[in-house]
Amino acid sequence: MNLLEKINESANYILSKVEFKPSIGIILGSGLGDLAEKIENPEVIKYDDIPNFPISTVEGHKGRLILGELENKKVIAMQGRFHFYEGYPLEDVTFPIRVMKAIGIEIIIVTNAAGGANKDYKPGDLMLITDHINFTGRNPLMGRNIDDLGPRFLDMTSSYDKQLIEIAKNSAKSIDVDLKEGVYMWFTGPTYETPSEVRLARTLGADAVGMSTVPEVIVARHGGMKVLGISCITNMAAGILDKPLNHEEVVETSEKVKGTFEKLIRKIVRNI
Repeated sequence: MNLLEKINESANYILSKVEFKPSIGIILGSGLGDLAEKIENPEVIKYDDIPNFPISTVEGHKGRLILGELENKKVIAMQGRFHFYEGYPLEDVTFPIRVMKAIGIEIIIVTNAAGGANKDYKPGDLMLITDHINFTGRNPLMGRNIDDLGPRFLDMTSSYDKQLIEIAKNSAKSIDVDLKEGVYMWFTGPTYETPSEVRLARTLGADAVGMSTVPEVIVARHGGMKVLGISCITNMAAGILDKPLNHEEVVETSEKVKGTFEKLIRKIVRNI
């Protein structure tokens, strides 16, 4: 079975479970999955029930799709994503994005937990992603291009949709959320970045560092989807504070900020 056939098989399975087509996709990162619980009239589908889907293995990722209504919009939310560091090829990491496109998603909101490289940030801040840096040397579009999925050579000038960015900024302002703006740099993980790597990231213009999001955004743009990205700064990156990093802190900070995060995403969805 080729990639197109796998995508269509997965999309048809998901659509067979609901009587509507969602228009907005939401990817919920580490510790941010509780927003999916607020989706009304939900249809819950476990990843391992969907043909061809990988399985999420990371703590804080429940590994299921939630389809339903959020702020009177039809949405599909991923509670947990797939990462390159889990050993999946990038085709598998980005497979859900292909499936979302196949079921009719045109707008996708990607979220993540990230380390703050910008010294003006603090844990708990939310950062609107205005651009990204792919520091891995890997790209999910490498290999033979499938023209039905997108162009061979993809312009990434406006990876994050300017109109959606304005909606997010206005939404944050209307509910008094201090929404930072910055550049996200993708490292492969699973090791956290070294202090020297964080200094390098900051020198290159990165405000936050993390282990996800960029391949998903590339594939979303390849499929012509509009993208909005938001990082939850769950910790300061290595070397900024004199203390070790751990995943428990990531989940703990996400838990503390989830109320503000949920409020912001709901407002954005309402205004789209």
